[in-house]
Amino acid sequence: MPIYLDSAATTRVCQEAAQAAYEAMTEGFGNPSSGYAVGQQAAARMKACRETVADSLGCLPEELTFLSCGTEGDNWAIRAAVEYGKRRGKHIITTAIEHAAVLEPIKDLERQGYEVTYLKPDRKGHISLDELTAALRPDTVLVSMMLVNNELGTILPVAQAAQAIRDSGAPALLHCDAVQGFLKVPFTPGELGVDLLTISGHKVRAPKGIGAQYIRKGLELKPLLLGGGQERGLRSGTEPTAQIAALAAACAAWRAEDREKLAHTKAYTLDRLRRVPGLEVVSPGDAPHICAVALPGYPSEMLVRDLSDRGICVSSGSACHKGKPSHVFAALGLPKRTLMGVLRVSFSPENRQEDGDALAECLTEITKNRIAMR
Repeated sequence: MPIYLDSAATTRVCQEAAQAAYEAMTEGFGNPSSGYAVGQQAAARMKACRETVADSLGCLPEELTFLSCGTEGDNWAIRAAVEYGKRRGKHIITTAIEHAAVLEPIKDLERQGYEVTYLKPDRKGHISLDELTAALRPDTVLVSMMLVNNELGTILPVAQAAQAIRDSGAPALLHCDAVQGFLKVPFTPGELGVDLLTISGHKVRAPKGIGAQYIRKGLELKPLLLGGGQERGLRSGTEPTAQIAALAAACAAWRAEDREKLAHTKAYTLDRLRRVPGLEVVSPGDAPHICAVALPGYPSEMLVRDLSDRGICVSSGSACHKGKPSHVFAALGLPKRTLMGVLRVSFSPENRQEDGDALAECLTEITKNRIAMR
């Protein structure tokens, strides 16, 4: 079994989630829209699952809409928000370090005539609240800001952004991509003050193919999909009951002490990595499960490959980029030699201190056996 240190990309499905999915597929397989007993039993189980996920998120069950993934949720939130505010303005604010699932639909809107302000991070990956406040305008209809950056682990000032929007009087809706924050850092949508918030199951030990959208109660949005009227008419289509059951089980399996374990493992690993010759800590990360380091002069792709050959899985950035240079690390203004050698290390509750030892030892061995590029 390899040492897996890339849980920000995806996670191993936990046993509880796998079992829940299996039971939903083989025993509770009915269509929740069917009127007979098997269908109604599936509907009842789905209702209980929605309550479990809502309880983990800290919202009302009726504020949750199940969907396929974080990318779908981000796209829907952004397009629905600008549609909601189309008579009030065409200005959007986001950050330069958002996930591509946010940046790409916003760039598409920019091509359609929307004006976009991209807030740049400082060298540590943090976003200035003052710059956000200064960017707000009477025609700002959307602010989209992630909670935890998926490559740096930095926490962005979402709650403060919500207050700034209220103080400014701007008509903007606030959307938050909380895919990397859900269950890892304590929050509720109410505490953040958001209108829309997106989560994804495969980052929290549920299968791929399931996520959820928080929509503040009272906010009427244009449906994502039209059809049979499932998900309160917002996202039609037969519900994926097995994936929903797995997401609920993964949420129920998560323990508060898991956050402490993540933080402890990451702190230990960073301490070991700081002893690797030439290694730089790009971002220790505010969240307990993500950090970024670099070996200047050693290309990231080479490091990822060499570590993989030694049975260790880390990434050179977001797995969603598919080989493209990371816009997040580039936004920090890092020196070129540092930028080319960046690695993201991310953890799950299953990781142990020994995994950090192995990573540090392998990187040290690489520096001894390979000559750094100038």
